Amino acid sequence: MAKTIDRYTYRVTWSEDDQEYVGLCAEFSSLSWLENSPEKALAGIRKLVKETLLDLNAQGESIPEPISSKQYSGKFMVRVPPETHRNLAIQAAEAGVSLNRLIASRLH
Repeated sequence: MAKTIDRYTYRVTWSEDDQEYVGLCAEFSSLSWLENSPEKALAGIRKLVKETLLDLNAQGESIPEPISSKQYSGKFMVRVPPETHRNLAIQAAEAGVSLNRLIASRLH
């Protein structure tokens, strides 16, 4: 089970509202763990994910696939207002690059 929980995407951040560190897991967005140190918050969320996986297995429910295991094509579509599209096309033309290259450079 330890290797399985290692594949999930964890993040620790400060919660101003709680005045503590909060551990989060992207694949289990409803779970969080509050602690007074970032190390304890990470350990707590990892423990909670492990317990959740055990519960899901016991109930025969589906288990979220870790983001790290998914394959991505590198393509996605984004809808923007026509004026935004026009402005970006102008910027790309002025820069002498394709619209795709301009947008990709802004996403980095």
